[in-house]
Amino acid sequence: MLRVETLQVRRGGKIVLADVTLALLPGEVLGVLGPNGAGKSTLLGALCGELQPDQGKVWLDQQELKHWSGAQRAQRLAVLPQLSTLDFAFRVEEVVGMGRLPHQTGRVRDDEIIEAALQAADVGHLIGRSYLSLSGGERQRVHLARVLAQLWPGETGQTLLLDEPTSMLDPLHQHTVLQAIRTFADRGAAVLVILHDLNLAARYCDRILLLEDGRPHALNTPLQVLQPGPLKAVFGLDVLVQPHPERGHPLIIAR
Repeated sequence: MLRVETLQVRRGGKIVLADVTLALLPGEVLGVLGPNGAGKSTLLGALCGELQPDQGKVWLDQQELKHWSGAQRAQRLAVLPQLSTLDFAFRVEEVVGMGRLPHQTGRVRDDEIIEAALQAADVGHLIGRSYLSLSGGERQRVHLARVLAQLWPGETGQTLLLDEPTSMLDPLHQHTVLQAIRTFADRGAAVLVILHDLNLAARYCDRILLLEDGRPHALNTPLQVLQPGPLKAVFGLDVLVQPHPERGHPLIIAR
């Protein structure tokens, strides 16, 4: 389990994230929401070890994250940053196969996992294509397949961190990607996903962390967090909130 206690991060002498205490639970999708500059990507950077906190500690199970070796960490923790780029003409399946590098499961098993991850991210039809020939949205889904392959099939003790995985995607593939992430969590993995779309967060997340100016404003279920009061306070947005007519989760409508 990945957890942080009283986390604080400074950049350029300014506190950009503070007072974050959080545990990512097995089988859970935790959505992180907030305006631009609220500290979402900073939080993800601290959770994966890219940024060192000024205060507080990040724990993976019973050991501080910084004490895990790179290979051990990569077998338990996968990260999809906001921008993932490659400048070489790797084939799509080779890019996804990079997620298997921390493991020693054998070529046949790795090929099976790569195929499954490609299908989960709905990019199986791109096998054989050069990564450089793909659109932005296709590249984004290929990188999702890569991090899914890194932890495949997803189980208790593994954690997936995703920074805006739907940002370049059309509406259909936004749902395709989040359904894949939801399925991954349902197998036991813990997932943290940064999102901007309130309704996608309401549908696919178990809990929501709402950040404001680098500090938690709310942490609870979508039903508790995605309400007119908190959304007005954090986003300055006037909304109506109604139950989804079929699924029952909050449906947020801008006034």
